[in-house]
Amino acid sequence: MNTVNRLFDIPYYQQSKHPLEVAFATKYNGEWAKTSTAEYIQKVNTVSRGLLRLGIEKNDKIAVISSTNRTEWHVLDIGILQVGAQNVPIYPTINLEDFEYILNHSECKYCVVSDKELWEKISSIQDKLPHLKTIFTFNDVPYAHHWQEILDLGADESNQSEVEARKDSIQKDDLATIIYTSGTTSRPKGVMLSHWNIISNILNCQDRLPIAEGSTALSFLPVCHVFERMLTYLYQYDCLSIYFAESLDKISDNLREVKPHIITVVPRLIEKIYDKIFAKGAELKGIKRKLFFWALNLGFKYEPYGANGAWYQFKLKIARKLIFSKWREALGGRIQMIVSGSAALSPRLAKVFSAAGLKIMEGYGLTETAPVIAVNRESGRFWKIGTVGKPIVNIEVKIAEDGEILVKGENVMLGYYKDPEQTDQNITDGFFHTGDIGELDADGFLKITDRKKEIFKTSGGKYVSPQLIENQLKLSRFIENVMVVGEGEKMPAAIIQLNFPFVKEWARRHKVKLGKTNEEIIQNQAVHDRIAKEVEKVNNHLGKWEQVKLFDFTPDEWTIDGGHLTPTLKLKRRVIKEKYIDIYNKFYNK
Repeated sequence: MNTVNRLFDIPYYQQSKHPLEVAFATKYNGEWAKTSTAEYIQKVNTVSRGLLRLGIEKNDKIAVISSTNRTEWHVLDIGILQVGAQNVPIYPTINLEDFEYILNHSECKYCVVSDKELWEKISSIQDKLPHLKTIFTFNDVPYAHHWQEILDLGADESNQSEVEARKDSIQKDDLATIIYTSGTTSRPKGVMLSHWNIISNILNCQDRLPIAEGSTALSFLPVCHVFERMLTYLYQYDCLSIYFAESLDKISDNLREVKPHIITVVPRLIEKIYDKIFAKGAELKGIKRKLFFWALNLGFKYEPYGANGAWYQFKLKIARKLIFSKWREALGGRIQMIVSGSAALSPRLAKVFSAAGLKIMEGYGLTETAPVIAVNRESGRFWKIGTVGKPIVNIEVKIAEDGEILVKGENVMLGYYKDPEQTDQNITDGFFHTGDIGELDADGFLKITDRKKEIFKTSGGKYVSPQLIENQLKLSRFIENVMVVGEGEKMPAAIIQLNFPFVKEWARRHKVKLGKTNEEIIQNQAVHDRIAKEVEKVNNHLGKWEQVKLFDFTPDEWTIDGGHLTPTLKLKRRVIKEKYIDIYNKFYNK
């Protein structure tokens, strides 16, 4: 097969171009179970035959909810798509109310979940889901229907001709999937993506991913998110072996085992990796400690393409040999590229990791654009730290008068499911309104500055971009998360979630008595004074109207389960403000 127009064409393309002994690998009971390209295709067709015998019609919806990335997800995905049905992937971490809403709104006929916990959650609301017939599981769960039942139904090959007929009837612009956005301010919206929305994005990103056929990728970001999902299709198209990490807790072990050439990350993961590295470096003594911090400071000054001159490159060579080589080893030793998306990455971290030989290519996109709009690339001088790169080929990006980024191209969604009004509001003259504020520099690099909806105006009439300030504050190791407030008020203020483990370590080193509980820690004057220094450091680089004049701490940590964060780790600003309204009112004497 030479052409790929529909997502289910990809495995067959891989088989004709570069069949792999390891197309996928998932770890079960301590052993990697590997699936070849040929086995992948065989299982996909078995699933498709089984779904037909379950009575699946074109445009039926099947929900897939998995706590981890795994081979079964991808086999099921292609099996669903081959019969003209749609895969509705759902985040495993959302609340029951959102599960109920999405499953009813999409009218899913079947739901496949990964494990006992998710099975129990969906089972508990099944009586509220009139369209849902059966819940299947990937893992063995007592009393549950196992997805092997679908495979057993498809074992008889006599209806393969019906599968082929369904495949032939599917056009590239047909609906492939509905992905529900995380809903920071309202109900989740169902983004309708066609086969070609995603395929065109894969093809238009080819020049940004210089990884050779037969290389290895490690996948651990949720595949229900369009970023990781599109990339797993891209890896398959480019004939890369995909290993699925066991969990976030075991990432370090999996990196050393798999030794991947490419990984995709969100900035929070890079921050956590850096924190661990820094903590180990801080424990060093004597010359080793001095060398570590010398290399670190050198790394923070890194610029691509040898822009710092020969003397800097000479010192960097030494730093890489003595210090940074250990960073590379910790990530498997073969990393050629790290792709970062979903949120803004600190330029400081991008520089120090790239200096270490772990080059981070930041990109930008949205679910509605399938997803990639722009991404950096090292070759051809397509890399500028602090930007999200140049727009990919065959799409048009322009900046509206108010600074909003507008995008036109084949990757722009079909629309929002059952919501033509919202679709029309967001797409005008073929241009999708991203809701992000940005600029294109003289060299054509795109820089994101804020979310349009998040920019607020103080009572003095000055505009404040909270995300810019928050990103600066989160560079402090004392601060795990922060939300800047102040719309309609005299001045900005910050609600801060401390990095409690680090604060405790700082207190131990400086012999500060904290108390045992988070509540006691946030009341400690020494902690308050120390954070004041961190805030002041950021304020020195801000305009007077942007400076954070007041701040306070929350005793609890901000989590997805707690309702503070979306599944993609974005702040739920309205929820956070409501949770900590007492802090807000104290700021402004309300």
